Amino acid sequence: MTTAFTKQTTIPITELEQSAFCQTDGNLRTKTLEEEFAAGVRWQKVPTRYLKLTPEEIAEGIEFARNEIGEKAVLLGHHYQRDDVIQYADFTGDSYKLSKMAAETKDAKWIIFCGVHFMAETADILTSSDQNVLLPNMAAGCSMADMATATDVSDCWDDIESVLGTTDQVIPITYMNSAAAIKAHCGKNGGLVCTSSNADKAFDWALERGEKILFLPDQHLGRNTAIAKGISEDDMAVWNPFLPMGGLSEEEIKHAKVILWQGHCSVHTRFTVDQIDAAREKNSETTIIVHPECTQEVVAAADMYGSTEMILDTIAKAPAGTSWGVGTEISMVRRLAAENPDKDIFCLDPVVCPCATMYRIHPAYVLWVLEGIMAGLAINRIEVEPETQRNAAVALQRMLEIAG
Repeated sequence: MTTAFTKQTTIPITELEQSAFCQTDGNLRTKTLEEEFAAGVRWQKVPTRYLKLTPEEIAEGIEFARNEIGEKAVLLGHHYQRDDVIQYADFTGDSYKLSKMAAETKDAKWIIFCGVHFMAETADILTSSDQNVLLPNMAAGCSMADMATATDVSDCWDDIESVLGTTDQVIPITYMNSAAAIKAHCGKNGGLVCTSSNADKAFDWALERGEKILFLPDQHLGRNTAIAKGISEDDMAVWNPFLPMGGLSEEEIKHAKVILWQGHCSVHTRFTVDQIDAAREKNSETTIIVHPECTQEVVAAADMYGSTEMILDTIAKAPAGTSWGVGTEISMVRRLAAENPDKDIFCLDPVVCPCATMYRIHPAYVLWVLEGIMAGLAINRIEVEPETQRNAAVALQRMLEIAG
């Protein structure tokens, strides 16, 4: 089922916006975007001329467009985003924080989400129908989210039901890093969404209502959360969507208290215990802090673990002179180090480990989307179809309720 798509939308614009956009200013703006689209430019492909602009020309164009559009557009930048995009963001944060900001920004007609696809979907679910969520590059996806498709999850659910006779006592929980269709599945089947900061509360909520949890799509966050709740690894099973019955026996499915989807984050699984040992050998006073998307071995070896916002807040409040080895995305770690020059902050992985899909958003794409707004065109608009949106909103609302 297609749950989100890029819609070709024309938005009313003022004469001022149209005249400002159509002017030829020596910055390669010789055609309107409407003329380019009529000539065959497609929505997921940025026109070549934008990629030929210098950083200075892009910056000039973005500044011009932001001044013309004003507060009708809000630009959101995820913590893992590249610095040359973050510099234009009105707000920065993790995926859930940014989606909430989008929903609370009632006066903005356009929400430009510099993140990845599932984040823009969540923003669309939480914002009003007259707001437009735009993703500058439709190729900015999430490999973890892609590991759990709607078809595979539906097949898994049917298989579990065939073994247990019912799924009434199975509560599905999906991590925020999942497609809208997966959030909708959870909402429709008595489950909810969680973030890395409230997964423990989601487990409590689920086990008050059922006997088993199906955790999607990140096995590591699920495993680390379950262990922290006192659940033994013997009471967990990993569902492989590429094998019949998830690669599990009927007895394993019946016994498991937590069934973990075989998904992972390609960035966070790069961190190892050897990297932690090397950091401590270099400086025994270094505090190791990692994200719970890391493997259980890495989380167990670290001094602290927590969500993106927890990592940021903990290090920002730490005393001057302290040393921090961080197990999360390199762009955020470098930015954190630059903002806290009085501390020794470094990434545990000696090889650069950026979120590759996040990096697909470039300032040129931001300029393209902004000039589209000025031309009355919603480029790469993300829209979740109504039924999926309704069910996903239920799962998100349950998460809000447990968060208090």
